[in-house]
Amino acid sequence: MANNAKRTGAAIEAHYQFLLWLGPALEKFPKTHKFTLADRIQNQALDILEALIEATYTRERVQHLRRANLGIEKLRFLFRLAADLKVLDRKKYEFAARTLDETGRSIGAWAKAHNAATA
Repeated sequence: MANNAKRTGAAIEAHYQFLLWLGPALEKFPKTHKFTLADRIQNQALDILEALIEATYTRERVQHLRRANLGIEKLRFLFRLAADLKVLDRKKYEFAARTLDETGRSIGAWAKAHNAATA
């Protein structure tokens, strides 16, 4: 993972690892929530990865990093909803919350470094 983070960046690698965990976690959602809440979570998580990749390959990083940060916030609420509906157990909810916080901090540091470099 350390080599991948050097190549892709800490935020992308952290989020990629989160996506690897996410797939099996969402598969366990009951049918009543699998095609609504689980799909929304999966799509939002993939949108964040796309925004981070776009930020990597453009000079106009700020808009992509903001979009990724907004996506992280949306995911926080979706996971909270899943936990409150009892379709996601507390342990998985806590893991998701910690991982999203870590990724959010990485995105914030990336944005701050970019702003300092362009100032």
